[in-house]
Amino acid sequence: MQPEHPAMIAQTIQLALAPVFVLVAIGNIMNILTTRLGRMVDRSRHLQMLHAGTKGREHDAVVIEMRHIDQRIAHIGRALLMLVLSGLAIGSTVGALFFSELAATDLRLLTAGTFLLAITLLMGALVMLLLETRLAARTLRLPQELLELERGDLR
Repeated sequence: MQPEHPAMIAQTIQLALAPVFVLVAIGNIMNILTTRLGRMVDRSRHLQMLHAGTKGREHDAVVIEMRHIDQRIAHIGRALLMLVLSGLAIGSTVGALFFSELAATDLRLLTAGTFLLAITLLMGALVMLLLETRLAARTLRLPQELLELERGDLR
């Protein structure tokens, strides 16, 4: 079936722009996450080399840091999965918008559902990023003795 009016195609393209902007944001967040993941992988490789050559408290510190990095990697992995699924849902939203127009069928519920799914997955990914950054901040604090807080005059 042919669309009734060429202006409807233009309107559909305009409607599809909002989900495409969400897709761009998803890509940017994925870039941030993969950069963080790469740094964690590098750090974990370094810790794995230290693991065999340490003993006592130093060994315990290496193992604790490895456990924290493992948790952080898991959070990032979940966030990336959610972002990929969100991107696929956005693509489905755009596809449904165009198919609805070209086939002259009412796919409003499908379009709304895929967009809602995409936003929900995006929010879930952001929660995973929040958890990962909170864990990073909690575990990467500097030891108080190194801060020399008794020397309050330093800025």
